[in-house]
Amino acid sequence: MAGSWRVKAQAGAMLLALLGWVSSCVTTFVPLWKSLNLDLNELEVWTMGLWQVCIAQEEGVLECRAHGSFLALPAELRVSRLLMCLSNGLGLLGCLLAAPGMEAWRACEDRPGLKRRLLLAGGAAFGTAGMATLAPVSWVAYNTVLDFWDDTVPDIVPRWEFGEATFLGWFAGAFLAAGGLLLACSARPAGTATPPAPACRQHPTAWGPAEGHSPPPKNADLVI
Repeated sequence: MAGSWRVKAQAGAMLLALLGWVSSCVTTFVPLWKSLNLDLNELEVWTMGLWQVCIAQEEGVLECRAHGSFLALPAELRVSRLLMCLSNGLGLLGCLLAAPGMEAWRACEDRPGLKRRLLLAGGAAFGTAGMATLAPVSWVAYNTVLDFWDDTVPDIVPRWEFGEATFLGWFAGAFLAAGGLLLACSARPAGTATPPAPACRQHPTAWGPAEGHSPPPKNADLVI
């Protein structure tokens, strides 16, 4: 019963982590981290990601332009690039480590200790990937809120707002962290029930005299 529960928990955790890893990869490369609607020209919508800025027009035309020099980018975008790439690499590493460690996987069946360590390492990689996804997305979102409510900027100036990739990144980081935590918890060795202690049996001589031997005479029976 416990083994069946562990197999189902590991399969669900792996599916959750894979979904988070794929979503994190999509978040890394789509130019939808921020969006900007121009009041002067409502037919254009500006979107920005870690790698490029795009302009979507009402006619369906999409024009994208890559960012300039890496050093010329704001600090939030430079760090976000590095952390998101690190998250994608850790997610791939977690898949390679956790898959052989699952009980449903037939590899290394004769070495349960190695499978447990692989599963723990994969869960730790997924959890770290989740943190590496949540940190840059939250940082960019925080700076977007600060810039949106900046009183020093005139109201006529357009403000950047959250893009779809921001919410996708939050979900991706949560899925990665939850999947890694479940994998690590399912790697705990199942408790084995201790057999009951054997009943204490007393030597037959403790209950009475052995058969064929008469008890020693009492003092009253002694003849002087």
